[in-house]
Amino acid sequence: MKLRPLTGTITALVTPFTKGKVDYAGLKKLVAHQLRGGIDGLVPVGTTGESPTLDYEEHIDVVRAVVENARGRVPVIAGTGSNSTHEAVHLTKLAHDAGADAMLLVAPYYNKPSQEGLFRHFSELAEATDKPIILYSIPGRCGVEIGVNTVERLRTKYAHVRWIKEAGGSVDRVDQLKQAMGADITVLSGDDSLTLPFMSVGAEGVISVASNLYVKEISTMVRLALADEFAKARKIHQRLYPIFKTLFIEPNPVPVKFALVRARIIASAEVRSPLCDMTAANEKILIHALATLER
Repeated sequence: MKLRPLTGTITALVTPFTKGKVDYAGLKKLVAHQLRGGIDGLVPVGTTGESPTLDYEEHIDVVRAVVENARGRVPVIAGTGSNSTHEAVHLTKLAHDAGADAMLLVAPYYNKPSQEGLFRHFSELAEATDKPIILYSIPGRCGVEIGVNTVERLRTKYAHVRWIKEAGGSVDRVDQLKQAMGADITVLSGDDSLTLPFMSVGAEGVISVASNLYVKEISTMVRLALADEFAKARKIHQRLYPIFKTLFIEPNPVPVKFALVRARIIASAEVRSPLCDMTAANEKILIHALATLER
């Protein structure tokens, strides 16, 4: 199949809940908010979408709902990773059939495989779909980094494995990936606060949490950076930087859901256990940061 460009600002969507159930009307409203804001792509059922606490049926129903609501206007990239290769293959095949345009595949977490184990894991996944695969390296959550050599091996073997969401917090790591593979690898920032620094050394966009809320602002910043207009992009980054940090004052997606309710984009900030509501003290800090940005 023809590979679609997966660059720019891509939102890691929250999954709205009401009384323990997925709020599909709220999800539809959130997708509409994204499309009005000029988003370049959508990621349902990633970590921000609380994929660890969705069952298989919910997982694929959310993917299907986002595909239906996007109506082909932007790529839909389904989170289908797992620390079980068998489970990740199963979810990838289901998402493929549900109409996802691409897959976001996190490194296996907790079991800490070797680099050879990672290569075999992602190879099985690459053979389960011919749609684009975005590798997702986030050692802080997974306990293991997808090594540059492993990325290069996968890229050499599979034409549809040419993207990586980089959430290791290192500009040097982005440089290493681009030095090794150049235009053959597309790097997307996995941290809102590091999007502009990453793009300064060759990253081509972001998979963003903050763009659930600030679609136009982040999309504009990224487009300016892609056009090499970093002075203009930096002004937006500096304005948004405090909220980039405050949205992670508690575990993601707890603060961004609170902010989305405050903005009347979704109806409930409900999250699934073991996540829980924000503390009152942190709510005040977030409200202050949001109000400051609105001035």
